[in-house]
Amino acid sequence: MRRALTFGLAPACAVLGIAVLDTSHAQNVQPSAPATATAPASEPAAAAAKPHARIVVTFANTIEGSPPSPGSTGGPRYGGANYVIGQSAHALASRVASEYSLKEVASWPIKALSVHCVVYEIPDERSAQDVLARLAHDARISLAQPLQELHTLSDGASSNPPYNDPLYDLQTNLTELGIERAHARTRGAGVRVGLIDTGVDTKHPDLRGRIVGTHSFVAKPAQSARSYRHGTAMAGLIAAVADNHIGIVGVAPLAQIEVFEACWQLRPDADEAVCNSFTVAKALGAAIDRNDRLINLSVAGPADPLLAELVKAGIRRGMTFVGAAAEPSDAFPGGIPGVIVAGSTEHLSWPAMLTAPAGHVFTLRPDAQYDFESGTSVAAAEVTGAIALLMSASHAPLDSRTIGAILTHSSSGILPVGTTSSPPAPAALDINGALQELDVEQHRVATRASQRR
Repeated sequence: MRRALTFGLAPACAVLGIAVLDTSHAQNVQPSAPATATAPASEPAAAAAKPHARIVVTFANTIEGSPPSPGSTGGPRYGGANYVIGQSAHALASRVASEYSLKEVASWPIKALSVHCVVYEIPDERSAQDVLARLAHDARISLAQPLQELHTLSDGASSNPPYNDPLYDLQTNLTELGIERAHARTRGAGVRVGLIDTGVDTKHPDLRGRIVGTHSFVAKPAQSARSYRHGTAMAGLIAAVADNHIGIVGVAPLAQIEVFEACWQLRPDADEAVCNSFTVAKALGAAIDRNDRLINLSVAGPADPLLAELVKAGIRRGMTFVGAAAEPSDAFPGGIPGVIVAGSTEHLSWPAMLTAPAGHVFTLRPDAQYDFESGTSVAAAEVTGAIALLMSASHAPLDSRTIGAILTHSSSGILPVGTTSSPPAPAALDINGALQELDVEQHRVATRASQRR
């Protein structure tokens, strides 16, 4: 049984100055209403006519003076989280719309990149490529890019059990990962994971107490938990509650999850979902502002300059990002230096830093249900859970480079199924080996500190 989850990106606001082409899925869903005075266009009705292309443009956002008092009309405009849009950036966005015959659809100030981002619609038959070519020579614009489409990468009992969760025996992935032994040391307490995905069924009994916040960046959040299949599955893999006499066990069952809803399910009772540069950028910006130290991105899409800049900004601040291995054409987020890329142990076909079980892994479904999930989305969630265990066990904060080194040094190299010669495949995730490697490193640090005294 293979369930594939595709996520697409629709209109996006970059923190740099970006033009983005609307994609095949993007026309179905508009970005959520931004915190600025500019509201997104209404959602188009389904029609045979091809929708107008949209682009994203960002401008340097220089704030002069203090914000105006409530009720005033001049000065900067609030963009949320006390970050405002400067008058010059707002005026420049209007001039660009007029000069290039564009229609402003939505806008958003991105604090992490100090830019004002605007989504424009091309209201005629000009191609996005032609407009982007013209914008590329405009020195007022920080960055221009196509609007990319991202997609998720899911395919569709012993006599003395270590947990009282009744479905634990179906979780063969946890046996392969050595979770029982790792949990004797740590279960992820004190770690908050940012999950950028669809929404999550926060009422699922196996997630009780694990969800610490939810934020939606889509225009029309789902009316039913049934539309949160992928996000709920990933949340369960990472942090399903252990020893609650219910369901399954998460890799890091004491970790907390903060949900950033940036993707939307396309059909009921099916994993297929899409997200876009605008919604993912807003989610990344929010996660950076919230200082979530560990981010799970079980989505993929073409290289995206805006999203790459946000991920790099997060890494510079000490955040760790985990992405799912994907085809080379899907360079986001796996192609960004510093992102930890997780592939499938069973079917290694795409570049990855390390692998984890990803075939028919048991996890959560909305409405208190459970089912099997496959794909590198699963591997990414498992690696995210493993990193949460490392972070919880560490005496000091761990950055992405240190975590990557620990995971790769401690894991064993394997060959993909059917392969008998070099080059070797990425290392298989070894959580317990990584915890031992962490102990060795912490002992070195403590020894050096004592010698300096």
